[in-house]
Amino acid sequence: MYTAASVTAFVIPWVKSKTTATQREEIEAWVRIVVTVAEQIYLGAGKGKEKKKYVLDFLAEKNLKIDEESVDLMIESAVKNMNEAFGKEVILLTN
Repeated sequence: MYTAASVTAFVIPWVKSKTTATQREEIEAWVRIVVTVAEQIYLGAGKGKEKKKYVLDFLAEKNLKIDEESVDLMIESAVKNMNEAFGKEVILLTN
């Protein structure tokens, strides 16, 4: 798992250097949506690989190019937000 400090110090600046603000916003929005969809399609524990593949395949279909590590971070963030919004723990996609 990534620490907030490593995300802030290294990954976010790198992602920003490789994409425009508009591209990042679009990718992050799609990741949030597709994570929610994957959670509905692949119910239960032990489905993390299938969920992650669903997200990555969707981004590839949309021709949204970003490295897998950055997508992992966006997925983690989306799952955390879902947990907070729904008051329950969602199975992490990156497990």
